Amino acid sequence: MAERTIPTIFSPARRGSVAARAAKLSYEAFLIDHMAAEIIDRLKFVRHRPSRALLLGNASPTLADHLQHSGCEAIPDPGIDEEKPYHASLVDAGFDLICSLNSLDTLNDLPGALIHMHSALAPRGFAVATFVGAPSLPELRQAMLAADGDRPAARMHPSVDVRAAAELIQRAGWHSPVVDSHTLRVSYTSLDRLVSDLRLNGMTSRLASIAPPLTRHGLDQARAAFLHRAGEDGRVVETFEILTLSGWRKRPIS
Repeated sequence: MAERTIPTIFSPARRGSVAARAAKLSYEAFLIDHMAAEIIDRLKFVRHRPSRALLLGNASPTLADHLQHSGCEAIPDPGIDEEKPYHASLVDAGFDLICSLNSLDTLNDLPGALIHMHSALAPRGFAVATFVGAPSLPELRQAMLAADGDRPAARMHPSVDVRAAAELIQRAGWHSPVVDSHTLRVSYTSLDRLVSDLRLNGMTSRLASIAPPLTRHGLDQARAAFLHRAGEDGRVVETFEILTLSGWRKRPIS
């Protein structure tokens, strides 16, 4: 059987640098905090009380503190590659919870990562992941199109929608899988403020192909196009679609 060819859409090096920069500014990362709250709510809903948890993706003091206060040993991301099989020491560590926060949407091999997460769970372990999916950031996308004119560059990430996410976790073997989404709307007075928020939350470009920098004229066009969408209060409402995926690992049949 021929090996599956995985296209290189995202740069692991850029993912790492973007996440490291965001970690230093986590006190301002309102989207990360919002996603952490989603994971906490999901754990409460399924009444799962883990004893050992592996936290992947963007750092969230909110999530780590919640788990530790509930008596769970929360192990921060040890720098593993989510697209490759986890080291045997992690697989055998008995994690009854694995959380991935704002990370899965920028992997080249998302199906593989979901399989690895499932494999690293202990029997009856629970996995939950949350990230920004489709159709997010429509105002920013329109602004970037206005900036590039007739020759648009690849500046925006492809996104995962609810239907695709549901199919992926089913194929990855997650038991009793659930995928849902909700919309978070945030208003901005300028394009620059939106970009600043994306930087603080580790959501700037992690694409492998580097788009040419915007010219001064292009940036002015983008800013004007963004503000053209403002309401009477002078603010533009941007949309973030938050996807949350969860599922279990079955207990072996004895």
